[in-house]
Amino acid sequence: MEENSKLDKIIEARMKLKARFEHQMADTPSVSDPSPMGTGQINRHGMPKLPVGQIKTVKWPVLDLGFKPDISQQKWKLVIDGEVESPVSLNWEDFMALPQTEDVSDFHCVTTWSRMDVPWTGVRLADLAALVQPKASATHILCHGYDKYTTNLSLEEALKDDVLLVHTADHKPLERDHGGPVRMITPQLYAWKGSKWISRIEFLSANKLGFWELRGYSNTAYPWRNDRYS
Repeated sequence: MEENSKLDKIIEARMKLKARFEHQMADTPSVSDPSPMGTGQINRHGMPKLPVGQIKTVKWPVLDLGFKPDISQQKWKLVIDGEVESPVSLNWEDFMALPQTEDVSDFHCVTTWSRMDVPWTGVRLADLAALVQPKASATHILCHGYDKYTTNLSLEEALKDDVLLVHTADHKPLERDHGGPVRMITPQLYAWKGSKWISRIEFLSANKLGFWELRGYSNTAYPWRNDRYS
């Protein structure tokens, strides 16, 4: 009963937090763009299924910085801190005790391939945010990986329902090559916005560029605008 009460409080806090950003989320291009570029049927957000410049693939290519951290579930930790009221450090057991979300979404890599209809299981970033309660000053997050990778998102993108920290893909534990034990996914943005081997979510009061953003990639990364580079 006590555990259910904790989960209910997280869900309630998530809904209140999302309400703060409701209008900004509704105005993001991956939802509201009147002239999106792409082909195929319309996805659940009103965009063409295949964004412009993308090729559909069944395989899941492996891309990284040349270093694949080997982090066991027992050693994995997630720190959530910065502009928040209640910073936390979660171990695997803590993470798995949070509300678990199953979703099916597409994965669009900036290198022009898209993997469609991937089944995922994980924790909504919005639920993690609800746990730590971002301050009113918080506007962005910077995600950090065990491989020293970083990437940034605005809160109106990060708090969307399909932004997950996933531990399962294709009904199997997420493989090390793809960022296991836990990586972030951002279905409405190019996939580099989701850190593999994620270790920290830092809430910020202003935007801060990540690894690829500092090297000429787009700050915003909207697939249906071909928004690959700055």
